Amino acid sequence: MSKNTKQTSPQVASLAGKTLQSGSASALQRSLAGSALRQAGSTAQTGAKTEAKAGGALDNSRSSATTKTLAASVVSQSNRKR
Repeated sequence: MSKNTKQTSPQVASLAGKTLQSGSASALQRSLAGSALRQAGSTAQTGAKTEAKAGGALDNSRSSATTKTLAASVVSQSNRKR
């Protein structure tokens, strides 16, 4: 696996933390938030399944701004070869 040099920004990490604490966050938002937090301050890459979820969220016109922000962060840290 290639090394990921990108990391979740402090702003997105904060949003991810608030999303995980929110009682109204969807399962998708929680999944994306968890992935974004995992990649904050580490070289972890997005897995293929999470990348697919994030891509679907970005393509969905009904996704909220929070969902799209988290999804964009997660996708930006995926493996370029996929």
